[in-house]
Amino acid sequence: QVQLVESGGGLVQAGGSLRLSCAASGRTFSSYAMGWFRQAPGKEREFVAAMSWTGGNTHYADSVKGRFTISRDNAKITFYLQMNSLKPEDTAVYYCAVKPGPWGVNSDSGQYDYWGQGTQVTVSS
Repeated sequence: QVQLVESGGGLVQAGGSLRLSCAASGRTFSSYAMGWFRQAPGKEREFVAAMSWTGGNTHYADSVKGRFTISRDNAKITFYLQMNSLKPEDTAVYYCAVKPGPWGVNSDSGQYDYWGQGTQVTVSS
């Protein structure tokens, strides 16, 4: 089995930045598509960002375009979400997800096989 662990969340003032990390342990795989999702209290989980295995194709939710960037490590199963110009409405628990294989970008949460347990991001005004 595969376990994903998010880190890097915390409390930040509006306009500040955070970088979230997602690290995998357990069974390894040679390729994977990756994504980030978030869920605020009382709301459904929503798509944030995704990247294909090649890294040449990314997709972002309209609400974070121009502010968030998804990237991956070239040597290990680890990827990131750089969040700049944070707003109070970005407050949520953020989850990472992967789908083993040389897949393209996917914003549908149902297409991912493995999920982390989430990391809290709180943005104060």
